Amino acid sequence: MATAIVYLLNNSILSTEASLLWGVGDAIDDLKEELRTMQSFLIEDNMKEAESETEKTWVANVRDRVYDAEDIIDEFMYHINSQQIQGGCSWILHHTIYFPINLWVRHQTATKIQKISGIIKGAIPERKRRYDSDRREGTSSKDTHKWVMRHAESTLFFKEDELVGIEKKRQSIMNWLMDEEPHLTVISIVGMGGAGKTTLAANTYNNDDVKKHFDCCSWFTISQAYELEDVLRSLIKEFHESRKETIQADLNSMNYRLLVKTLVNYLEKKRYLLVLDDVWDTNLLDEIKVSLRDSCIGSRIILTTRKEDVACYHLGGKHHVHYIQLLQNEEAWELFCKRAFTNCPNGRCPLELKSFAEELVGKCEGLPLAIASLGSLMYFKNMSQWNEIKSNANWSPSNNPKLEGVRSILLLSFNDLPYQLKHCFLYCSLFPEDHVISRKRLIKLWMAEGFVELNEGSTLEDEADNYLVELTFRNMLQVVERNEFGRPKRCKMHDLLRELALSVSIKEKFGAVHGGGEEMKECKARRISIHKTNGELKSFTGMSKLRSFLVFNMSLKTLPSGGKMLRVLDLEDAPIDELPEEVFKLFNLRYLNLRRTLLKRLPNSIEQLLNLQTLDIMDTQIEALPLGIGKLQNLRHLIMYRYTGNWSNCIYSIGMQAPSNIAQLKNLQSVSSIVANDDLIRKIRSMTQLTSFGISNVKAANETDLCISIQNMTRLRIMSIMVANEEDTLRMDVLTSPPSNLQKVFLTGKLEKVPKWFCSLQSLTYLQLHWSRLEEDLLPHISALPNLGRLVLINAYVGKQLCFNTSFLKLTRLSIRNFPQLNEIIIEKGVMPNLKFLYIYSCMELKTVPKGIEYLQNLQQLDLGSVSKELKNRILSEDFPKVKHIPKIDIW
Repeated sequence: MATAIVYLLNNSILSTEASLLWGVGDAIDDLKEELRTMQSFLIEDNMKEAESETEKTWVANVRDRVYDAEDIIDEFMYHINSQQIQGGCSWILHHTIYFPINLWVRHQTATKIQKISGIIKGAIPERKRRYDSDRREGTSSKDTHKWVMRHAESTLFFKEDELVGIEKKRQSIMNWLMDEEPHLTVISIVGMGGAGKTTLAANTYNNDDVKKHFDCCSWFTISQAYELEDVLRSLIKEFHESRKETIQADLNSMNYRLLVKTLVNYLEKKRYLLVLDDVWDTNLLDEIKVSLRDSCIGSRIILTTRKEDVACYHLGGKHHVHYIQLLQNEEAWELFCKRAFTNCPNGRCPLELKSFAEELVGKCEGLPLAIASLGSLMYFKNMSQWNEIKSNANWSPSNNPKLEGVRSILLLSFNDLPYQLKHCFLYCSLFPEDHVISRKRLIKLWMAEGFVELNEGSTLEDEADNYLVELTFRNMLQVVERNEFGRPKRCKMHDLLRELALSVSIKEKFGAVHGGGEEMKECKARRISIHKTNGELKSFTGMSKLRSFLVFNMSLKTLPSGGKMLRVLDLEDAPIDELPEEVFKLFNLRYLNLRRTLLKRLPNSIEQLLNLQTLDIMDTQIEALPLGIGKLQNLRHLIMYRYTGNWSNCIYSIGMQAPSNIAQLKNLQSVSSIVANDDLIRKIRSMTQLTSFGISNVKAANETDLCISIQNMTRLRIMSIMVANEEDTLRMDVLTSPPSNLQKVFLTGKLEKVPKWFCSLQSLTYLQLHWSRLEEDLLPHISALPNLGRLVLINAYVGKQLCFNTSFLKLTRLSIRNFPQLNEIIIEKGVMPNLKFLYIYSCMELKTVPKGIEYLQNLQQLDLGSVSKELKNRILSEDFPKVKHIPKIDIW
């Protein structure tokens, strides 16, 4: 964590505008140099976890000094920003009063930074060297690794009746192990820590039929700090022992070359099974694959891992990936009872304990390791002890030493995170338990906090998106919903990982969650998240070091006092109708979320938030933005529309009026949705940097100016255009060369014909046409789009038949809605082979299921809403054979 904290401050300094650092630049340059040196030292020292009390103290010292430096710089930036705003009104006043004050502040700031830099440069490294000279071998980290390896290998000796839900999973692995494929095949089992990967691999490995199928077998559990030669020696020993053969006497003295030669020669004409358990990176696989030749006699490798990139690593031959699922409720309860109540009649839970026991098991969210550990913990408890646990809620790994093993396994995953991702992961724990987190919201919060490192040729948004993907690949976050191409759209934290993150956050002063009902007199954490179902937020004091303030399900009447260094203020869903004036004095604020609040206006003093990057006022009652919005030169995302809730009408969302000076915001990446006027449409053609653009109230007369503006937006990925009312025609034929990177297009309004430029949208993944009422068939114009994954058609066509007769190869979601005359849908064989979700709503003339629906073998869900009684009846009778392969069918 020390590495992550040092990195964060360095990143914050580098992103600060150089002109604002006049007078303190030399001191900051010196500090940056020391921070770079310290960061390199920490990375080289591989300080993933402090091992001794001395080292823990040293790390805490590093953290506190770096936090001090961050406070000094943020206070300085707050002062400079406030002087810019307050002094801009009068040149004389600024130069006679504020200029001397600024000199004094700069001098004081430079002195403070020099003092911090001196401590970092001298005292901390000296203390580190002094304690290093006689430091005893640390125990906690190494002991944790040893415990985890022992626990993994102990699963080889689990009895069949100790396990739950293993048979079906094992059969899938055994089918791959013992099929007729002659080439070497790799079978990866991937899932979060404690999900049962090793247990499944061990149960399969020990199966008698498996042992008979292979000439020799070897199991090796990987240490995060392995020596390649030791791995090779262990494999050779295991293979020999599986055949009860004598091991070479000189094995321990062999060098790398001889070990590889020995292993290659031994396996040359044997069908072998190798299990590599708990693989953390692909380096080992790169190094070991030269020893694992493919003799084309059916050898197999099983590897277990928490990381998807490792699971998908190609070693040659065939490759299968098994994503291990957490236990269902019934399985979880069965496993718990096997561990907790073996001494009870029939192994059943006593009736008086059942309600609370089910609550405890539910907290584990299907994680087998946690359930088994919890069951073992409860095994020896009497009724009074059960009641004590119930009242104190001390069942969790953080509070009970007997559950430390669960924490240790999960902590390995956290410690393995790159330092850039550690803060991103911890930040997710500020959301409430089981909260579904939007990808867009999360990456904007990470950016505002300075967690995201900008790489050449990329944007902050792209880098943050990659961070999220990596956290899901590592199974640190669970994906709740993916987009049409499998990238995370919404995610959540497993309860136990969230608890781990919160405990680390509190220890590191990173962040804390608070109930909000009682007064907080002092806050040591730098981020506070307020959670409560009912009640009002009481007064907060001692908030001078706060960087993030998030509120969930709370009535807000006051903001934390002294929180002038806030970067994030997230009040989504808070029932407030007016913002306190203090908000507009938060000059360091980068993220302001007011979504679904009761606000009706924004004051012009919004112009004071010069560092604001994200302003979210979606689904508020605000109708127009103030003129001051044009001064927010650091603004990157402006989200400002609201849904009407009636998709059957043409106008289903409403934008907000914006002053024409919004076109001056050269850092703005996304804006949605502006109410159009003639002057604004002409001026936005200068906003060539936009990647997402939405505009409403468009009229046919705006065609030329609008198309010129869009054509200039060469970086545009998302475009939403909406007419003023259902009688207006949306004309966009002047657009001859649409932006080549367009991925999502939303058009609302009557189209006289299909735009010619549709066929050129080679990057398009999502197309929505709303109220288009086309008379010509749309499908031939878009069927060949190579990346189209989602198609939403709402009153888009007035014909009676839709015939999908070619291509749509990547389409995964299709929605057909509000087609008043549609009476037939035809899907020919081979079309839409990857379709997973089909939604048909408000098509009352449709009397039968789509012809050819039986060809959609990958279809997972069919939704039918507001359809004819004939269609409902047929799908339950004569059309049922055509849809019986679909796992989920909903009829409304």
